[in-house]
Amino acid sequence: MKLLLVLGSDDTYDHISLNVKPLGFESIRYKHVLKAMDNIDEIDPQAIVISARDFPRHWKTMVQFVRSERSKEDCPIIILKGENFPVEEASKAYYLGVSGIVFESLDNPSELSRLQGILSRYMPVDERRRTRRLYTEASEYFGFVFNRPTDHVLVTGKVNNFSPGGLSFLPDNPSLMQDIRLHMKLDECSLRAGDAILSPICRLARTGRIVSLEFISFPAKEEKVLMKYLENLPLLELQFSQKSREEEAAF
Repeated sequence: MKLLLVLGSDDTYDHISLNVKPLGFESIRYKHVLKAMDNIDEIDPQAIVISARDFPRHWKTMVQFVRSERSKEDCPIIILKGENFPVEEASKAYYLGVSGIVFESLDNPSELSRLQGILSRYMPVDERRRTRRLYTEASEYFGFVFNRPTDHVLVTGKVNNFSPGGLSFLPDNPSLMQDIRLHMKLDECSLRAGDAILSPICRLARTGRIVSLEFISFPAKEEKVLMKYLENLPLLELQFSQKSREEEAAF
């Protein structure tokens, strides 16, 4: 898979290209927007990352150009923003068809995970299932509980990281995990994604204080519900962030 990077910073390019390799992306870089647009058909990227800090005037032009022929499902576009990127610009970006917005510095691990998570949503299903723990700050948007296979006792906890292939989970009562063996299948699970309650079948992929669970399957149409929620999540986060700032300003 090809990832087109349109940005000026060598450090940003090195950082992104290194961290998307595990997802199976080959990075191709352009330092000029117009040249990238001229060669878009030849490159035929599966995803695009463009710096709004480096190209404050031209990133919208490129998004509109790409969206005239390629849908979000065919080619997700991620905007790298600087410190001065107002909410109004972010709203315009999502209206034009941007798939996500992250800080260009990527110093915060959660921003890097956000970038990886956005890309993972559009990977082929088999590839997504092999991708774990890419989406962070998940507890506000996801909830998860399951019944122990041995005695059906309910295990509750907090979702730490999330990706389309699985999640990491911090149990409220770690002692309840003692009888659950590695690779054991969990048939009675409930996943909250926004307002939707889904019923995946999971497998314990890693043990420890924080455990990792892999999604094996979903009932009919439920995986589509999850993918749609993940696609809309960046805009929900933007709205949540804006509401929080308004509430802080009111005090």
